[in-house]
Amino acid sequence: MSKNHIFLGELGEGVAVQLLKEQGYKIWKRNYKTKLGEIDIIAKDKDTVCFIEVKTRHSDKFGSPEESISESKQKKIARVALLFLKEMNLLDKKARFDVVSVVYSKGEPQLDLIKNAFELGATFAY
Repeated sequence: MSKNHIFLGELGEGVAVQLLKEQGYKIWKRNYKTKLGEIDIIAKDKDTVCFIEVKTRHSDKFGSPEESISESKQKKIARVALLFLKEMNLLDKKARFDVVSVVYSKGEPQLDLIKNAFELGATFAY
């Protein structure tokens, strides 16, 4: 991964955190990593644990950032989320998957918060 790509991702996560805080989210963790994968941001929105994927692009020329979250990526995020819930003894809490889409247009970020961006189908297995 190039340094520019990493920098863009970190920049996107930074503005995403600011947006989430403005929306009333309480940030618990950033870049939660396990052997199963990583979740960009874990936060609480009222009584719900939110697992947030941040996708940042320079443009939407090849589709919106959120469209790049494949089904396999969703399953990977879900496995990591389940592990987090187990570790923190939060399996009885409501949880959802949100996405923050960040597109930098002329140097300014255009952000879109998508609550409940995806759900796990009945075929999901840990």
